[in-house]
Amino acid sequence: MKNPVEFYTTQKLYFERKLKELKHKLAVSSTIRLFVFLIAAFGIYFFFGNSRIMISIIVSWIILFIFLILRHSKLQYKWNFNKELLQINNTELAVLKGDFNRLNEGKEFINPSHFFSYDIDLFGKGSFFQYCNRTVTSDGKKEFAAYITKNDISNIEEKQCGIKELSEKSKWRQQFSALGSLVKVEYSTQSLIRWIHNYKIVFPKYLAVLPLLFSVISLIVIILTSFQFIPNKILWIWFFIGLGISSMFLKKVNILYKYANKTKDTFKQYHKLLNEIENTSFTSTILKEKQLEIKNETEKASKIVAKFSKILDALDQRNNLIVGFLGNGFLLWDLQQVYKIEQWIINYKEKVEKWFKVIAFFDAQNSLANFAFNHPEYEFPEIQNSKNMIEAKNLGHFLLNDTVRISNDFKIDKHQFFIITGANMAGKSTFLRTVSMAIVMANSGLPVCAKKFKYAPIKLITSMRTTDSLVDDESYFFSELKRLKFIVDKIADNEYFIILDEILKGTNSTDKAIGSKKFIRKLVASNSTGIIATHDLSLCEVEKELPEVKNYYFDAEIIKDELNFDYKLKEGVCKNMNASFLLTKMKIV
Repeated sequence: MKNPVEFYTTQKLYFERKLKELKHKLAVSSTIRLFVFLIAAFGIYFFFGNSRIMISIIVSWIILFIFLILRHSKLQYKWNFNKELLQINNTELAVLKGDFNRLNEGKEFINPSHFFSYDIDLFGKGSFFQYCNRTVTSDGKKEFAAYITKNDISNIEEKQCGIKELSEKSKWRQQFSALGSLVKVEYSTQSLIRWIHNYKIVFPKYLAVLPLLFSVISLIVIILTSFQFIPNKILWIWFFIGLGISSMFLKKVNILYKYANKTKDTFKQYHKLLNEIENTSFTSTILKEKQLEIKNETEKASKIVAKFSKILDALDQRNNLIVGFLGNGFLLWDLQQVYKIEQWIINYKEKVEKWFKVIAFFDAQNSLANFAFNHPEYEFPEIQNSKNMIEAKNLGHFLLNDTVRISNDFKIDKHQFFIITGANMAGKSTFLRTVSMAIVMANSGLPVCAKKFKYAPIKLITSMRTTDSLVDDESYFFSELKRLKFIVDKIADNEYFIILDEILKGTNSTDKAIGSKKFIRKLVASNSTGIIATHDLSLCEVEKELPEVKNYYFDAEIIKDELNFDYKLKEGVCKNMNASFLLTKMKIV
């Protein structure tokens, strides 16, 4: 197993050296282009008046200059590519030091109505999403968000195999991310897919032959004019005939170009990513199945998409004055490209969405694999079907630094409920989020922040953070009741691991105690499993009447007039509370 810090540091140093080399080559390339231009200018000046030599110099200069530009563009692309790879390794080194606040927070995915994501800070500042997400496509980002919120407990061991395999392909993952990052896409793939699916053919079939025939005749006319077999005016007449034919379809071409231009960057980005997926050998079932979805019997999806990208680029050349004017006059350039675009859409409109989904899948899986690679000390859950729901050793929260993280051993059987009491700031809420995140990560196929983690897969549902709503004219208490009703409805059909932080916070103590006990009895009767944190010690009495309920607590001690916490889960009921002490200590009362 590679050491992440050593790997990223080695990669960083390598790409720093590579960038220096490429920077030098770019400087030399620019100098050569300038030198060639000056020689050509001097040659034209020196042989001015000798048309044959001047034309030879100009033609030679154009050919050489085009070659040098293409060579310079390739060098520039390599420089940009290596710059992205350097940035990737710098980012990972920063994240491993705890600096990830500049990464995307995924705020658009925050959903207070979700089963658990709002309660456990799956999205937002300092969230799991911000820490883990490394997607480079908009679809991959959405796929990653959907994946970690899916509450799917199927095929966990297959998910683990896929993540383990990708975690070992560190350089491949970085190359995939760098390639995706180089092309900035402005339009959503969903809008592009809708356009392709709904596109209606508008250009006549004879355009398959007309531009080619017209181009051949144009070449013949140009040759005959050059050798003065026909007068120059014939060439001009033919040229304007070409412009006339092109202008007949101008409105339709402009409409097609408007939408095609939006798809250009997406296909330029995606054909490179498809190529990466196609040309990699995978062994895990889940990755091989996805790879097969983009393999065509006659031609690879990457080549098909690359061809379309080139056609779109060719149509975009109509904005170039030379291509737009001379190209349409002699070659019917626009008509050549729009016909090719329509034929491509006819042939592949039903496959594009599937290709896009495969890219989104691998983009999301790369983030999961990156997390696994960054934490080789974490444990992949051992799936079991015993009476134990969770059996964990040294379970902690992955966002807490190793130096301050306090881990706990934790074991809960199926259909058990733990009631956890404890002083303020003693660690109850952190523990609830730790268990919640462990379940989410286990269901996603990820390793868990624990030395050992045995697990019977189960869906998660929580109620830990309820707010009132002025917009919906809802009180805090009513919002909480709606959440509890949501939980009751869901557990009627499926088994869930339920995590609650303070039941019925919005009502008085006596009413709260009575209602909370009734609700706990209902949860136990449903054969669910879960944890309930509370400050209400009277709820601990339920343990006496229901064998499925066990009491645990987090302790707080006042030592030398200072409050101390050990953040360790203990069996029993908390005896020490700290509100009065803190009010006095902070001179509030």
